[in-house]
Amino acid sequence: MLVSETEPGAAVELSALDIVLWGVLPYVMVVVLIGGLIWRYRYDQFGWTTRSSQLYESRLLRIASPLFHFGLLAVIAGHFFGLVIPMAWTQAVGMSQDFYHFNALFVGGIAGVGTLGGILLLIYRRRTTGPVFMATTRNDKTMYVVLTAAIVFGLWTTLASVFEGGHGHNYRETVAPWFRSLFVFQPDLAAMAAAPFSFHLHTLVGMALFMIWPFTRLVHAFTAPFHYLFRPYIVYRSRDRDRGGSKAGAPAPRRAANVAARRGWSAVGTRDRDTRNR
Repeated sequence: MLVSETEPGAAVELSALDIVLWGVLPYVMVVVLIGGLIWRYRYDQFGWTTRSSQLYESRLLRIASPLFHFGLLAVIAGHFFGLVIPMAWTQAVGMSQDFYHFNALFVGGIAGVGTLGGILLLIYRRRTTGPVFMATTRNDKTMYVVLTAAIVFGLWTTLASVFEGGHGHNYRETVAPWFRSLFVFQPDLAAMAAAPFSFHLHTLVGMALFMIWPFTRLVHAFTAPFHYLFRPYIVYRSRDRDRGGSKAGAPAPRRAANVAARRGWSAVGTRDRDTRNR
């Protein structure tokens, strides 16, 4: 074992497992994530989609999808605020630890419950709607298990302080310094090793989620928010039918090549179907 100190006089024993989990695995995760995204973009662009099932069922989807996505955005914002912004910065602007803890518990609890409720509704919909369930792959099932586990364990770490007298573990003194130290390639192993088991479990499941991310339907998150901001409305066009009253049995005349194009949005990211089908 290695011995390190997070603070003067506070020794922490580091095992080989700590070195692998908190010093090696995070970088392996980044390599798999970036490499997987590059591979997916180069060799599976047609699979870079959510494979929407809205046509099969929309009533539950209208509730579950916004609940999950908006809750997840709040969860991501909370993680960014807690892990990236040092505790000294919030204290410098007059935010006490008790005030931060209350907001993290209140807002984080609501966001976590909303996200969990949304994903459970999505799973229920997928399991009980025949066509949606038939379109569910093993890849999807694995993704749902890991994603739900990450949400559950994250909510567990947030709400655990309620059962600890309202003064739970301050992850901004352990997990947050370790997270920031990864970006300068000097992992603070002792800080992460000092965190409770629940934070270890949540972190490991989170890394597993990012490692499988490029190979699941979750990959759409890296492009959909930007593409949907700038894409035009979808325009459905029917094929031109013969309006000249041709005789029965006679072949319909071909559409003139010099017909003026209709006003509207042009196709985005695809070839013109009219041109392709001629």
